[in-house]
Amino acid sequence: MKDEGGAGSASPQSAEAKEQPGSAGATAAGSATIPSNGAPPSLAIAPLAYENPAFLNSADGRLIRIVSEYLEPLARFRREQIQDTVVFFGSARFRGRDEADHALELLENTGSTRPAPSEEQPARPPDIAAGKATDLQRKRAVAAVQMARYYEDARRLAQIFTRWAKSVPSKKHRFVVTSGGGPGIMEAANRGAHEAGGKTIGLNIRLPFEQAPNPYVTPSLNFEFHYFFMRKLWFAYLSKALVVFPGGFGTLDEMFEILTLAQTQKLAKKITVVVYGSEYWKRVLNLDVLVDAGAISPKDIELFQIADTPEEAFEMLRRGLTENYLAAEVAAATGHDEDLMAGWTIDDFLGPEIARTQK
Repeated sequence: MKDEGGAGSASPQSAEAKEQPGSAGATAAGSATIPSNGAPPSLAIAPLAYENPAFLNSADGRLIRIVSEYLEPLARFRREQIQDTVVFFGSARFRGRDEADHALELLENTGSTRPAPSEEQPARPPDIAAGKATDLQRKRAVAAVQMARYYEDARRLAQIFTRWAKSVPSKKHRFVVTSGGGPGIMEAANRGAHEAGGKTIGLNIRLPFEQAPNPYVTPSLNFEFHYFFMRKLWFAYLSKALVVFPGGFGTLDEMFEILTLAQTQKLAKKITVVVYGSEYWKRVLNLDVLVDAGAISPKDIELFQIADTPEEAFEMLRRGLTENYLAAEVAAATGHDEDLMAGWTIDDFLGPEIARTQK
């Protein structure tokens, strides 16, 4: 889909008119001639505006495209009974070991299906031993071990979290694991949720280079966006929690956008943010510098929590979602936190594992 005119064109409704006795004929060049009775030639039916690709793909059709990327996902989420989500962000450039012949492979770009050039790939042990690896390849080899662990940790976290989310009493699907739909950490999150038997969402983006959604996304919840800002809206709109695994520009962009919305109180909800992998993030970010400089408040550091194991991250998510939503929903429905209606207890509504955090 293009942003300016010239992309796509309406297919012609008719070619040259053929001369027939008693009807309008055509010149050799194909232009209609005026019949002897002076009536103009008949016109082909014009395309409907919403079926005219030349218009829809033009600058004048941009508003329709933008609105479509809001209304079409909204209709699907309603149809699939999705109440809210938990979003996983992280690097899209690493493929899992079992997807790359048991060796971690670096992709060409975020969302690409093509591998990076061989000189940018993590070095293999035989190449390192033979002295054939460059400094960059050796550094990538060390990083690859960490990224493989993060892939498996994201997969494990999505698994245990989805099993818990499926146990939450609700007529709709609660806290559905959502990712950008591509490879790497995104694939790991969708994969773990799929393996736990849950629905899982992929919000993919159309990019100039070859890319494709990962196979673990629930087919009816596989989306593709043209506009980054509409994709970001759907990341934030339904989310009740965010898990940020090691990643690059895109991961940083999404993480700080959510933190900024929370900091400025532009979110009409409470959101639990878990940053995964302290070793990685402490090397990438030093937010204490921002505090010391007065660029952020010391309490802004409390907008997120840091976890280093799937179990630790799960407990943070469960506690945050229970305190901010599940317990509050029970209280709103019954009018009291503890004395629930007609002899029911909070355990009956939330289950003992969830309710335990309230006692």
